[in-house]
Amino acid sequence: MSRPAGPHLDRLVDIMRILRSPEGCPWDREQTLATLRPFVLEETCELLDALDEGDWQGICEELGDVVFEAVFIAQLCSEPGHFSLADALQAVIDKLIRRHPHVFTPDGEPLSTARAITATGVKAQWDDIKTAERAQAGKPQKPLLGGIPRALPALLRAEKVGTRAASVGFDWPEAAPVLDKIDEEVAELREAVAQHGLQSAEVENEYGDVLFALTNLGRKMGLSPERALQRATDKFQRRFEQMEAAARADGHALTDESLEALEARWEAAKAATAAENRPRA
Repeated sequence: MSRPAGPHLDRLVDIMRILRSPEGCPWDREQTLATLRPFVLEETCELLDALDEGDWQGICEELGDVVFEAVFIAQLCSEPGHFSLADALQAVIDKLIRRHPHVFTPDGEPLSTARAITATGVKAQWDDIKTAERAQAGKPQKPLLGGIPRALPALLRAEKVGTRAASVGFDWPEAAPVLDKIDEEVAELREAVAQHGLQSAEVENEYGDVLFALTNLGRKMGLSPERALQRATDKFQRRFEQMEAAARADGHALTDESLEALEARWEAAKAATAAENRPRA
């Protein structure tokens, strides 16, 4: 199972170089950092799906695709001379050695005896070293909420922002006041709709405030908003697909049915789902 990856990575880099050459592939030659962005996101999400499903073959294939996207980006960056894949790999190697002084010597050799430290201590040490590195490089210290990627899924980003703010005590003491805050935000959303109509910047702002408050509630209850919404969406999709299958079995299409008929099918799908999830004696 443990084969050296180096030769395969070198081969992938060489293939990517050929694809980008004048004798290579027209599509690959047209790509830019901007056009690759959606592919990076898509491949990452496909890898996450495989991880959630515990699909080892899928994880293997999707991980290869993610590595390919990294090699593609590195090739684009190397052509104008910004940096190579080797530079990027060396940078992360150096960083891992610097930020694991409990495991490695400054030269990158494993310590004969690893220094005892807890996982919490490792995280604190990592942050301290990172701060010191920025100071040594003459870079300004990032704001507390800086460094959280805007490209993260919105719910995950909101959760991380709330967690960072809570780390300095800017937080509700418990979950109950967050419920009151949600009621307050929903009331403001209703007022904005009444005053400005559905299609307005004011309504969008208030709607965002409701979502942000709900994210904080999940964090206070120890729940992942992202996972909770994924599960709720999965549940809705299963029930809707049951509706669709039932209509098809009756020789109907959902688009041809009345709202009342759709509601009846929805309730039937809910009942079927509840029966499937009921604990067996």
